[in-house]
Amino acid sequence: MSIEVKDLRYVYNPGMPGETVALDGVSFEVRDGEILGVIGHTGSGKSTLLQHLNGLLKPASGDVYVDGQCITDGKAKLVEIRRKVGLVFQYPEYQLFEETVAKDVAFGPKNLGLSEEEIADRVKNAIELVGLDFEAIKDSSPFELSGGQKRRVAIAGVIAMHPSVLILDEPTAGLDPSAHADVLSMIRRIHESMGIIIIFVSHNMADIADMSDWVIVMDHGRIVLRGKPREVFSHGEMLSGMGLAVTPARAIMNRISAEIPDLKSDALTIDEAAAELREYINRTKNI
Repeated sequence: MSIEVKDLRYVYNPGMPGETVALDGVSFEVRDGEILGVIGHTGSGKSTLLQHLNGLLKPASGDVYVDGQCITDGKAKLVEIRRKVGLVFQYPEYQLFEETVAKDVAFGPKNLGLSEEEIADRVKNAIELVGLDFEAIKDSSPFELSGGQKRRVAIAGVIAMHPSVLILDEPTAGLDPSAHADVLSMIRRIHESMGIIIIFVSHNMADIADMSDWVIVMDHGRIVLRGKPREVFSHGEMLSGMGLAVTPARAIMNRISAEIPDLKSDALTIDEAAAELREYINRTKNI
């Protein structure tokens, strides 16, 4: 499985006074089993890009290929594409609507025409995969759950479709620290269990650095940086100029390095920063 985007261009309100170029020559590829993080300031084109990856939006020009099949030429069966590419919008819990958790998660699989036994298996497995107790929660109303639980139930509904690609738009937005950590653990568990491509947008730079194999940075509808997290976050001044930040650990170590010139750091996470500081202390205490 792979997703390949070639020279994608999208314009809102074409030919109108409010015409806006949302995507302008976007190209990248994600391969089987990879996690891609997408960052950029508000209005940079991130969410617009995600909606092209399963055919919700049609580009003005350019192409998107899912597993080698062009989905933008008008020939692809988009229903089939959307089974392969699951898209979870920001605040997906607002889309919950059934009277019980189990029925909500079952909605997608039922539309696939599966047997009742297969639907039941998928619902149970999906609920457990997102870290919830199936027996304890299956008959509960989704509207009685906590914010973090609702978020996980909504994602379980997509997982139950058995997608080959999972796209998450700000999956931790608005959650308290505990629920935030739970959702990140859930994403890791899904990736380890299913081995699928995951593409996610986040404004949390620590999450992007910790979770991603690759990162792309968008600005005014273009990809302006791409690479491994360590490489992308080495461009602190460039990111700052776009209204973005490095990870908190990198920011802290940059300030410390400014005061201690012989302490060189490329730490992205708090654990890496702590290890570098311990190594520096051990190295210098005997001098």
